[in-house]
Amino acid sequence: MKKLMTIMLALAMTAGASAQQKSENSDAQAAINNIMTRTSIQQYTNEPVSKADIETMLRAGMAAPTAVNRQPWHFVVINSKEKLAELAGNNPRGGMLKKAALAIVVCGNMDKALQGPAQGFWVQDCSAATENILLAANALGLGAVWTGLYPDENRSAEVAKVLKLPQAFIPLCTIVIGHPAESPQPKDKWKPENVSYNEYGGKAE
Repeated sequence: MKKLMTIMLALAMTAGASAQQKSENSDAQAAINNIMTRTSIQQYTNEPVSKADIETMLRAGMAAPTAVNRQPWHFVVINSKEKLAELAGNNPRGGMLKKAALAIVVCGNMDKALQGPAQGFWVQDCSAATENILLAANALGLGAVWTGLYPDENRSAEVAKVLKLPQAFIPLCTIVIGHPAESPQPKDKWKPENVSYNEYGGKAE
């Protein structure tokens, strides 16, 4: 009887471990699928984006890694139709802003950024946050597109003026967001020729 109980316990533990492994594999695949299915969406419905979804995207953005954990960013959420239209007029590639539910302008805060030659790392920090927001939007069933501002000084200056940003803030990009009214197929960007191992031109063993 004792031997039987031991066998049953072992089987139960094995089944539990197997179920946990399957769950972890499923979570991993869901994360990979979210990355692979993300694509730029520029057409939106009139449905508003909930406050909960906005906060989820902002939390995802702030979860990004930053140099020395400086977190040199500030996020300006625009959900005013008048302000969205004004931003569209200042961005030659931002026409979709007029029909979007909202936009998030990702800014670098030079007061929080590293100083000296390392200051430029703010661009990488804020870019990582931007990608996290795009991925969160996709996971939430929203559509989004990244429209660049920096390093175009004219675009950055115009947006900074519209948003009344402090002098230490540099707008990196505008993320335009809404419920998708189009379903473009994600592009397969995998190109093995863009990969080297150990040195330029090195092949995988």
